[in-house]
Amino acid sequence: MTFGAILLLSVGLAMDATAVAAARGMAARTLRLRHVLSVSLLFGGFQALMPWIGWLVGARIGPLIQAWDHWIAFTLLSAIGGKMLWEARLEHDAGAKPALSVDESFRIQLLLVLALATSIDALAVGFTLPMLNAPFVSSLLTIGVTTAGLSALGVLAGRRFGSALGQRLDAFGGIVLIGLGLKILVEHLSAV
Repeated sequence: MTFGAILLLSVGLAMDATAVAAARGMAARTLRLRHVLSVSLLFGGFQALMPWIGWLVGARIGPLIQAWDHWIAFTLLSAIGGKMLWEARLEHDAGAKPALSVDESFRIQLLLVLALATSIDALAVGFTLPMLNAPFVSSLLTIGVTTAGLSALGVLAGRRFGSALGQRLDAFGGIVLIGLGLKILVEHLSAV
């Protein structure tokens, strides 16, 4: 497997994380460097970690994970998206946005769940990389660094466009997350 092919694979894997990062940027009242770094490092780190786990565990539970990965991603993304929609509804009913801490959109627990949900596909890729004769270390590094960079850009772009569109973008962010979950589910079910 060539570096170009690994890079293309990395970009494809990073798209869900980039979209989720943009939704986080849109939901943020303010954006600090530590927020961008948190999203970038966690999303990139999980995208690199999951193929490594897949590579190690591969043959034993590969078919089981592959059979359920789309359901896991769909459930996690839909639950978080539904929570965002619910909070947007409460905000609308109350007439004002409830006071949130500056870091509410970037709570570590939330980012960990999002990083896990957006990296499930990378786990499945880890099962196939050895079959493609992909170089182990450079594959993981390329996947992680590509996701980290695109996620950072996603947060920044989300914040820029979020500021231009107003403060009621929690609902949009929730719809994006649910849409990503549905996309993953439909792609996997239609491939079967």
